[in-house]
Amino acid sequence: MADRKIRLPAAVVFMKKIFAFFALFLITSLSGCTQQPENAAQSSADQAKAACAVLCQAEKAKGTDLSSGPCIGNPIQETPDTVCDIAHNPRAAVDDLQENQCSTFRQGDAKHFVELDPNCAFIKYY
Repeated sequence: MADRKIRLPAAVVFMKKIFAFFALFLITSLSGCTQQPENAAQSSADQAKAACAVLCQAEKAKGTDLSSGPCIGNPIQETPDTVCDIAHNPRAAVDDLQENQCSTFRQGDAKHFVELDPNCAFIKYY
């Protein structure tokens, strides 16, 4: 009697394999998904910052006076939900003038902005 092996029905063995596969799949999927959104948001912010810096340098090269704090990317072409604005650090009264703010952001069409100072140094990403 001790030598007899108990055989499980094929359906039980099949269900155990399905459960193990599903558990492994679920763990793998969840661990990969938790990092995705943070990395995607970060790369979008970095892309916007870099594009804004390029715009700023191009405006300076053209001789544009950036001391009034103009909007130079309304929106930024590479990241259409972000604008590029020149401001002062600390803020000056000229930065709060409507003509120096990006209309796309004011109207709610853009959700983010990058602020650089007149020397193209990064101030803030929002």
